[in-house]
Amino acid sequence: MQAIHLQDQLSELRKTAFWQPDVARTPIEHVVEYLLTGVLARNAPPETRDLAERVLNSDLKDTRVVVLGGGTGLSTIVGGNSQMPDWPNRPLLGMKQEFPQLHSIVCTTDDGGSTGILLRSLPMIGIGDLRKILISSIIPGNLHIRYGIDEREIRNLIKAIHNIFNHRFSKDTIGFEQLADPLLVIAQNLRHALPKQLSQSLRELGACISPGGSGPAIQPAGHSMGNLLFASAIFREMQGRTDRPSSLREIQKGIDCIAGLVGAPVGHIHAATATPGQLRFRYANGVDVCGQSKSAQSRRDSPVERVTAEYIGRPIVSSAVQRAIEDADLIVYAPGSLYSSIIPLFQLEPIAAAIRSNRRALKILGANSWIQEGETDISYNNRARGFLVSELIEAYGRNIPGGIKGLVDIVLSANLEHIPGNILRNYALEGKSPIHLDRSHVETMGVHPIEATLFSPERQRKTHVIHHDPRRFALAIRTLLYADKYLRGDKGFRLRSSKVSKMPAAGAGNKKNRGSWQTIGGSPLCTYLESIKDALNDKSFKPLSLRDFFIEMVWANRDIHPSHLKFFRGVRVVPAKEWKRSTEWDNILGFFDPQDRYLKLHEELLAHPARLQEDLLVALGESLLGHYIEKRRWIRQHGARRYEILLRPDEQRECFLTDAQLHAYLKLARMIPDPVDNRIYRITINKDGGFLPPGLLFGLLYSWYLSGRGLTMEYEMSLFRWPTKSLIPLHAKDRLRKEALITFFRTRIFGRPE
Repeated sequence: MQAIHLQDQLSELRKTAFWQPDVARTPIEHVVEYLLTGVLARNAPPETRDLAERVLNSDLKDTRVVVLGGGTGLSTIVGGNSQMPDWPNRPLLGMKQEFPQLHSIVCTTDDGGSTGILLRSLPMIGIGDLRKILISSIIPGNLHIRYGIDEREIRNLIKAIHNIFNHRFSKDTIGFEQLADPLLVIAQNLRHALPKQLSQSLRELGACISPGGSGPAIQPAGHSMGNLLFASAIFREMQGRTDRPSSLREIQKGIDCIAGLVGAPVGHIHAATATPGQLRFRYANGVDVCGQSKSAQSRRDSPVERVTAEYIGRPIVSSAVQRAIEDADLIVYAPGSLYSSIIPLFQLEPIAAAIRSNRRALKILGANSWIQEGETDISYNNRARGFLVSELIEAYGRNIPGGIKGLVDIVLSANLEHIPGNILRNYALEGKSPIHLDRSHVETMGVHPIEATLFSPERQRKTHVIHHDPRRFALAIRTLLYADKYLRGDKGFRLRSSKVSKMPAAGAGNKKNRGSWQTIGGSPLCTYLESIKDALNDKSFKPLSLRDFFIEMVWANRDIHPSHLKFFRGVRVVPAKEWKRSTEWDNILGFFDPQDRYLKLHEELLAHPARLQEDLLVALGESLLGHYIEKRRWIRQHGARRYEILLRPDEQRECFLTDAQLHAYLKLARMIPDPVDNRIYRITINKDGGFLPPGLLFGLLYSWYLSGRGLTMEYEMSLFRWPTKSLIPLHAKDRLRKEALITFFRTRIFGRPE
């Protein structure tokens, strides 16, 4: 098919009233934009109309497509955001409409919301994103074939399925009545829309995980009904067993069960792996913590350096997933969370290898439109701003073994130039800013940049938010695929770069930047939670409700090892009138009392859960030092003060640290060892000066390392905001000491590798 020559096309377009030249755009971008924005509807030159018609009329039904991702981004581009209330009004749109031969591969390391609650008690993968894609993948024609119903009945049935699977139980839900009969959560008129076969199947799934069922009884409070029904489908395949994780076959059977019931394509939706796992984030300041949901909720004031997917064993990827990738004509990475949706998939070696080995497929990365707090809000290269598109690609290079070579041909970025100022202002007030396309940098990486208006003006006017429009995204993909297939000989439409990426592969020249999955010892997260509960069995909590709060705190901070809980006897709230803690050094309302080995909390904290957690972590951290001081004293001389401590003998300390580790820590805390007696440490300060005593510093660091909170440590660690070369020698030296402290905590306290 002959390509349209750009110069002839542009000369005609410039004659039209609507045409405004954009010298930055490439020929293919003009074609994409014409199709998306509707300017072809009037005054378009014949050549442009011809090209548009060829794109729209091209036969793609046999094009084999694989879409990878997680979260809302994947489900949105496949079939629209099925969590939106108005989704049932237009269920047939997006990639599933354009490409019938579509496979979706879903990331399974989510640990938040309903999924997180399931992971606490059951040995399973994160299923929340699978549930979203199952509903977004519904094809009305499949429902007609399966249930023999007409178009009007199909509309009501889709609405009923949508309402059931998106129903979320309140956190104070008691009882299993609605779980045992899922139809009870929808309106009476919609219940009649469900065929008997579907109604019976949903009731059987609900009953399976209700008391007396064949599966594990799951209390519905806080859960999505869709997650519970999906979990039931999996555990029914396991015959109710909960003593091991689900196999690939069992998970796929569960997926296909739900897909068949709701009209999604059976055998086309896949979990990336059946092996349970979680994400671990390493920040540029050296802190290393686990948990996807934690990364999103806790601002670290430091960019993510790398993310690692940790699994309980070698992650298993199905042959069906590998075969779908190897056979694909088009591979698309959905817009979504940079570090928690796509990178974990690339770290699965069978998936990355299958993508690289497929040199036929066009590979397109859908870039995010807005920065995401906790992931892309702080640039790795410039901490004064958020990410650029090139930095998204750089992050893949830092985190994927082998870098991006053979993984990405095109990055498809949303054109946000014409967004109204009031909407930009609203996003800015939420701390969000656009991720701008820096073309030249992207091109030097060997990736072809494409910018297009991917959001819906209609939804933008209605909701004042900017999201990828599934119809426009799919049409843009269709146009790029057509150009790659038929117009590749024309220079203006060539989409595969011949340039070699100048970006080093992960680990090249820097061991700190390697990225790969790791194993974490063979136990799912529910086993971790059980070990925490076992460690607390002999602890006293007054009031008793603090025990549940403590367990929730530890779950949210899973870097806390069960061995950290050995050094205190219990937790006790102290009435304000009995609070004797000196405020000379701090205003922290929680501490470890080495005399009776209790974590003690001021009663004021009970009204402030966030502050309660922060100060409780301080006290827990202090308990790791145990009863390590035999005597302490102040010595005043020559207008200065000297603080001096005498360590208890090693065998009397009840301390988490070894003797060598304790001495190493005290030196990092600026305490000076006595040249004669190695049990004596001291520090001299000015008469009116102050410092953080080693016990308090340990507790504050422990709390800050885990949660990223604490004004004292935020102030102490503010040096990390500035490049070392910009600091004067005094501050540069202090920064090195603080880096060493963080390394000490990461390696010695939390047991992470260098």
